[in-house]
Amino acid sequence: MRYLRKRLDEVRPVPSRRDNPGKVFFAATVTLAEMDGSEVRYRIVGADETDAEKGWISVDSPVARALLGKAVGEEVSVRTPTGERVLEVVEVEY
Repeated sequence: MRYLRKRLDEVRPVPSRRDNPGKVFFAATVTLAEMDGSEVRYRIVGADETDAEKGWISVDSPVARALLGKAVGEEVSVRTPTGERVLEVVEVEY
């Protein structure tokens, strides 16, 4: 309970982004194409909700930060612990 009460001071509502569904914002599920042609799918969630097995990444992660505001067809370059990744936004869902 103490932990949750402390988090309440930091919680803020996330506005709906239905006005621009083709762009990546918080709570989006994003399909990305890797340079080798494979695809990966992530859902952008809060730091407390991350789950690697489900593909849920924190909004504070390098990949999510690079994707925020991007649209279908745009590419992003992300430095990760395994090296530089170039990803193309293929699909955005809410």
